[in-house]
Amino acid sequence: MTFLERLQNNRNALGLLFMLPAAVLLLLFLTYPLGLGFWLGFTDAKVGRPGGWIGLENYEFLWGDAVTRLALFNTVFYTVVASVIKFVLGLWLAMLLNRNIRFKTFFRAVILLPYIVPTALSAIAFWWIYDAQFSIISWMLVKMGWIDKYIDFLGDPWNARLSVIAANIWRGVPFVAITLLAGLQTISPSYYEASAIDGATRWQQFRHVTLPLLTPIIAVVMTFSVLFTFTDFQLIYVITRGGPLNATHLMATLSFQRAISGGALGEGAAISIAMVPFLLAAIMFSYFGLQRRAWQQGGADK
Repeated sequence: MTFLERLQNNRNALGLLFMLPAAVLLLLFLTYPLGLGFWLGFTDAKVGRPGGWIGLENYEFLWGDAVTRLALFNTVFYTVVASVIKFVLGLWLAMLLNRNIRFKTFFRAVILLPYIVPTALSAIAFWWIYDAQFSIISWMLVKMGWIDKYIDFLGDPWNARLSVIAANIWRGVPFVAITLLAGLQTISPSYYEASAIDGATRWQQFRHVTLPLLTPIIAVVMTFSVLFTFTDFQLIYVITRGGPLNATHLMATLSFQRAISGGALGEGAAISIAMVPFLLAAIMFSYFGLQRRAWQQGGADK
């Protein structure tokens, strides 16, 4: 038997062979940049020179840096608020679109528009919407007599934080809604019929049927949502560039500013690597959550 014949008969070896191209791509475009960033975080590398090993000095500096601490607060606040609201709105839209309503196919297609529009284009649109002089929101509120002067959306720190969160929610809700809708489609109607016969209300059906059976999908979609939100860069960079007064700087935008604009590659890499534990925590939460039998069976843990 030739080598090729043995390979064809060995399912494990054949599977590894098919995975090899993807593994090479991940090694080149994911593992190498991550390893290089990890190395740079322990050096004083600048743009134009490699730098030398300085150990934990970058991390010690960042620990005492007020701007970095503010960026960490902004990132956590931005991620938590945006992710929670995206989940609530996405679940509501998914359940609405799962009903037998007119033109539901059309609405399912329309709801994807915010997600498929390029991020930079969406950010530019929101930048105009939030403009201090030409904001359509402020213009409408003034015309309706609700406010006396235009709102400074991007000039006030807290207004800016809430404004970029609103932009992220607008862009991220379709992903959550469509994914949860796909999960709702997998739930058999017989569960609802049986619960209705037992006298369950709509709320009881949602709590004891829909939510337990949908939880594995929720875990996956919210993990991706948290990862995408935590590492968001384009919306912030286009709309505010971290301003005003660093009020909207996230870890990703601050890393770019320190490494590329500021030239401190080592410091910027250290900020990026500092994001990894938070991302791993989100991934592990989802992984261990999916192992729970209760989430898959709709009952108590055994």
